[in-house]
Amino acid sequence: MAKAWKKDAGKLTPAQKAKQAADAKKVVARNKKARHDYFIDDTFEAGLVLAGTEVKALRAGRASLAEAWVEIDRHGEGWLVGANIPVYSAGGWTNHAPTQKRKLLLHKHELEELAQRSREKGYTIVPLELYFIRGRAKVEIGIARGKQEWDKRETLKRKQDMREAERAMSEARRRQR
Repeated sequence: MAKAWKKDAGKLTPAQKAKQAADAKKVVARNKKARHDYFIDDTFEAGLVLAGTEVKALRAGRASLAEAWVEIDRHGEGWLVGANIPVYSAGGWTNHAPTQKRKLLLHKHELEELAQRSREKGYTIVPLELYFIRGRAKVEIGIARGKQEWDKRETLKRKQDMREAERAMSEARRRQR
């Protein structure tokens, strides 16, 4: 009897599997250009204030952060500007504007830190990733410093070298077998 219990101890019930799937991070959009154009110094996770059709369009996997940025206004509120969430196809007259400003939900001390760092020369705040976690839409934002052209070339060269090294190691492992 004890062995049977131990054997089933690692298995999950369907309800537990469903909960794990709901809690998983489901990425909707990534800003690959941001990691190429900037050095990311610090990251924050922020909630988003969205309309119903915006949420439905995001759940359909349609969004773009390529031309987006984050502003801290004079009232100390954070805004996601320029993010494109296309119009929900099954929506009616209540559809949203695709590139409207969207309010970010952050703690006051996080907003103050973001405002202070963005005022420093050479720093900006960029969105890195838009995703759902536990059913809530979140955006990962980063405090970023701009890269020079030679920094970008160096990063690309480093990535290419890493790829070649990985390829060579996997080829060597294949030959050993």
